[in-house]
Amino acid sequence: MSKLPFGRANYTLMIIGVVVILFGFIVMSLDSEEFGFGALGLTIGPLIVMGGFILEFFAILRRPTNQ
Repeated sequence: MSKLPFGRANYTLMIIGVVVILFGFIVMSLDSEEFGFGALGLTIGPLIVMGGFILEFFAILRRPTNQ
């Protein structure tokens, strides 16, 4: 039986990270300013996306626990 490279917590964090990234892109698309040059498109949305990528990075590097 082959062992998966990541544990359950890793995969859970990866899924949460993808959801956070998608949420950040949705927030950026909600900006009502022309070409997305408002606060949502230039500041808040990219910070949410960056947080999602940091979460993905943490999920990949986290040591899987033996279950």
